[in-house]
Amino acid sequence: MNYLFLALSFFITMPTFAQDTTYAERLGFPRGKKVIVLHVDDAGMSYESNRGVIRATEEGIANSTSVMMPCAWVPQFMAYAKAHPKLDVGIHLTMTSEWANYRWAPLIGQPAGKGLIDAQGAFWPSVAEVVTHASPDEVEAEMRAQIARFRAFGLEPTHLDSHMGTLFQVKFLMRYVKVASEEKIPALFPGGHAALVSADMKLPESQRQLARQVGKQLWKAGLPVFDDLDGSSYGWTLPNNNADPAALRKLKTEKFIDLLNRAQPGLTYVIMHCTEPSANFIQISNSGPTRHGDLLAMLDPALKAYIQKEGIIVTTCRELMERRKGK
Repeated sequence: MNYLFLALSFFITMPTFAQDTTYAERLGFPRGKKVIVLHVDDAGMSYESNRGVIRATEEGIANSTSVMMPCAWVPQFMAYAKAHPKLDVGIHLTMTSEWANYRWAPLIGQPAGKGLIDAQGAFWPSVAEVVTHASPDEVEAEMRAQIARFRAFGLEPTHLDSHMGTLFQVKFLMRYVKVASEEKIPALFPGGHAALVSADMKLPESQRQLARQVGKQLWKAGLPVFDDLDGSSYGWTLPNNNADPAALRKLKTEKFIDLLNRAQPGLTYVIMHCTEPSANFIQISNSGPTRHGDLLAMLDPALKAYIQKEGIIVTTCRELMERRKGK
């Protein structure tokens, strides 16, 4: 998702440093290995999204997800998560509500979160509007409220990440780092070589070095750090007959294999969105076909076989934190 790291261009005052080894190596993985987390965004957003996560992780090779705590289908997914305690379940920290006909609002409500709320009483639809209207204090309060709601279900999040990349914007990034550090919850950020995201965003080496400073701060706080991430599958061009499952599966599987070919050694967070198609989801979003394609790829034996053949290590945020505690 190309907007995730536009904020990096603003880090002009932070010092740079050389990084000799990947964070995967620092966490004890073999030198030169590709290590990946196969992560499904948007649990809790809808019944169809919950079903997509469940199928991708139970029947397929995905092994991580994060929950949009302000959304309507959170209780159902959290009940599932509680019954499956080994599943990687984090918090998809949510500050936007982007769909026209299906919306959600801040947990902190009004007046505490007035800068987070549009005329309809929901989150702003776009990242730019959140940056314009919301204060860092409001965003931090909402982050903490979403963490508190997650814990109210009797579970501890395995990690944090950011819906639509809002928290990677310069105005909010250090609050994201602060909350993760204080709560001791691993936070998604490409603090290493950032090869895939740099190629996607065409970031110069100076900005890659700047991103590494954020990774260094998270590592200093005792948290694991990712070398890289990729969320490009959401924007892949689909076949003309984009509802055809065979064509969707073929395209998405080939694209994921190409992505993993291009990934550099180190720890990479691979983002996807898996959803079961339905007449209801069509009313929520026009993204159903690409989300269904991601699910079909996770279920495709060819993708699993490729990962095994290449010796790619599949890990979880839960395992990463355990490894970090041992360092």
